[in-house]
Parts: sequence; structure tokens; C-alpha cells
Amino acid sequence: MEIQVLGSLAAQERGVSVVPSAAKPRQLLALLALHADRVVSVPTLMEEIWGESIPRSASTTLQTYVLQLRRRITAALDGDPRHAKDVLVTRFGGYLLQVQPGRVDAHEFERLAVNGGTAFELGDYRMASDLLRRALALWQGPALVDVPAGSVLELEVLRLNEERTTALERRIEADLRLGRHAEVVPELRVLAARHPLHEGFCAQLMRALHRSGGSWRALEAYQRLRGSLVRELGLEPSATLQELHQAVLSGDPDRALYPATAD
Repeated sequence: MEIQVLGSLAAQERGVSVVPSAAKPRQLLALLALHADRVVSVPTLMEEIWGESIPRSASTTLQTYVLQLRRRITAALDGDPRHAKDVLVTRFGGYLLQVQPGRVDAHEFERLAVNGGTAFELGDYRMASDLLRRALALWQGPALVDVPAGSVLELEVLRLNEERTTALERRIEADLRLGRHAEVVPELRVLAARHPLHEGFCAQLMRALHRSGGSWRALEAYQRLRGSLVRELGLEPSATLQELHQAVLSGDPDRALYPATAD
């Protein structure tokens, strides 16, 4: 089965979609997909689908949703020796969706992101940039954008989005270390505009602009972030960002390129 959750939910077996149209079975499939090859307990599934208002009929209704998914899998397995119960497996206390390695885009993203982070820590910035770029290319939009998220999926989506942001910051950092300052400026301008309180993107934009001959624009970027922080949160920029600001003001290229706290 091929599963995509980094964007709209998609799950295909032998080229046939097994994604149900009803909201709650979609939640069930999404949660099982995110935890593919691991047992998801019945209480966890119930919490996702019904929250704190679990009805008395929840156990029977959950079994009905599982049966609906298995029927769709059975239709997609036409001619395959496997049975739906071999794919959506009942385990003691829960259910398990059996998927071959590398067939869930979120898992592949995490694998590439971890390897990219390792390469970065080892100083292999070219490899880090390549691996992280491949990881980020798997995203087709916000995670599970078309699935109504309960309390469990909501946390999973938040985790994935934070991992995406971390991978993006690290990939840009690798590009900066490779001297691709001018190349990343347009991307960082967009990111800084979308995330006006994000100091990491602002710092990277300042460094990229400074090293590509736009020091005054780097100072503008700092002032925009500072204005947003003061207006929205009543806070000044962090000491790290203030130090970077001073480095740009003083024209110190090394301090501006490699701040002491850079990952």
C-alpha cells in the first residue's frame, strides 16, 4: 500500500484508492497510517474519533469502521493472494496497518530528515542539503489537510509540521554554509513574511542578505522582526539576534555568517 499524509490523505493498493469518504473512517485510516506497522490501541482510536464524549456503542461502531476499510482493501486486492485482514490486522487491544517500508511518505520524510541532520552535524553540508531537500519535496501541503483531526491526530500533525520547519531551517543553513547566499534570499523573504515572529528565518535572511551585498536590507529585516515582536508580544529580539544585528552593523562577515549559536 502506498500512503500519503503530507498533504491530502491518499492510500492506494495496486493503484486503487482505499480512502473512505466519511469523516470518521478517514480519521481511523489516517491514524493507522501514521503508525503503520505498529499497534494502535482501541482507546487511542476511540479518543481520536470521539474525544471525551465516547458513546456506549463506540466499540461496535469502531468495528464497523474497520469493516468498511477492510471492504475497500478487499476490492483493491482483487487477484492478490492476501486478504484484507492481512493488511488491516487485528491485534490484542488494537489494530495494525501493515505497510511495506518506505511506502508511507511521513516515515520516508522522517528517515531522510534524520539522515540529513546527521550529515549536517558531520559537516557534510552538500549531502545534508540534498537529503533535506528530498525530504521536504515529499510535502504536498499541510499534513492531513483534508482529514478532520481529533485530539490525537492534532498532536501528530503539529509534530510533523514542527519537524518540517526544523528540516527547512537546517536545509537553508546547509545552503548558507555552502555559500549559496543569493540563492536562498527569495525563499527566505517569503518565509520571513509568512512567519513574522520566527527569529530563525529572520536570522538566516539577515545573513544571506549581508553576505550577498545587501547589508541595509538585512538591517531592515531585523527592524521588521523587532517591530512584530514588540507589537505582538511586548518582547525584544533574543540576545543571539541582537548580536547578529550588531555584526551586520559592524560589517563583520565572519560573525554574520557563522553566529555562535548556529546549528
